[in-house]
Amino acid sequence: MKRNLSRLIVSALVVLTGCSKSNPAVKPGADSGVPVTVATVESIPLDRSISIIGTLYAKDDATIGAQVEGQVEKTRVDFGDRVTTGQELALIDTTAYEAQARQSAANVSKAKASALNTQQNLKRIQHLQKDKISSASELDKAVADAEQAQAEVKSAEAADAIAQLNLERSHVRAPFDAAVAERIASAGDYLKVGAPLFRVVNDAVLKFIFNVPERSASFVTKKLPVQFRVDNYPGEIFTGTVYLISPSVSTVSRAFGVGALVTNTNFRLKANTFARGSLTLERAIPTPMIPLEAVVSFAGVTKVFVVETNLAYSRAVTVGRIQDRKQEIVSGLRSGEMVVVSGQSKLSDGAAVVIQTSAETQK
Repeated sequence: MKRNLSRLIVSALVVLTGCSKSNPAVKPGADSGVPVTVATVESIPLDRSISIIGTLYAKDDATIGAQVEGQVEKTRVDFGDRVTTGQELALIDTTAYEAQARQSAANVSKAKASALNTQQNLKRIQHLQKDKISSASELDKAVADAEQAQAEVKSAEAADAIAQLNLERSHVRAPFDAAVAERIASAGDYLKVGAPLFRVVNDAVLKFIFNVPERSASFVTKKLPVQFRVDNYPGEIFTGTVYLISPSVSTVSRAFGVGALVTNTNFRLKANTFARGSLTLERAIPTPMIPLEAVVSFAGVTKVFVVETNLAYSRAVTVGRIQDRKQEIVSGLRSGEMVVVSGQSKLSDGAAVVIQTSAETQK
């Protein structure tokens, strides 16, 4: 019995000795963590902006119609021509309206001559009335004739004003500085009042109309700067300033309309052109930024690993713009926090880490 007990004790010692040799205890400390490199979340002043898409419209766009009835005698411009305010564009039956104007002027002269005659007759009757030579009925008639003559003068002058206005309107003129986008009528066409002749656009200044999400409504004010690009000038940036803001939000898109004025230098931009760009809401706002390599995206989740007391914790973040190999963090991080830049593939939430320098990583 004693021999068997001794053998069992010896066997147990051998087993324990073997286990001790094959599984040495792991030393706790720095060497037990995952080696990583880290970076501090920086606060960099950046302009706060949003992306915008819209269309460039002419500031003024008008269809010029006939203001008098008649036949078009001549058109002086065609599409693509540039015109100035008051420039003559077409003539409509000017011969007839000139004749009517001369006739109305003659009627005014005739009415004034008749009125002068009645005034002189009234004065003569009034003088005779003082000497008791003229009757009261004669005086009443003279007064009535003078008043009627004055009324006829006013009527003739009103008719003359209309005739002169129609003569002026028979010369179709540009309402503002513009370019002719379309010539609708031609010489020989008979037009009614209101019939279109030309469509003109003021493209010296354009309106960039775009929509802004309602969440940014409190930041949008007049004179904010806008930058945009168009396809026919690749790589070139154009600018404008906000001057129109819609007072209501669309219930369909949950956005509201904004308009920016754009000076069309040398008329390089064309009306109705598609444009895309950005609207600057605030200038030089402190913005959290981290190296682009620190951001991990997987299965639709964007996250980073934040290091706290040599332990790494995953944290979901919302990212924004990329600038100079740095990623903007819209939400999820604060300035001064430490994030893992390399070694994330070996990390799990709460894993121990060993922070290495760039020199150690290169070795």
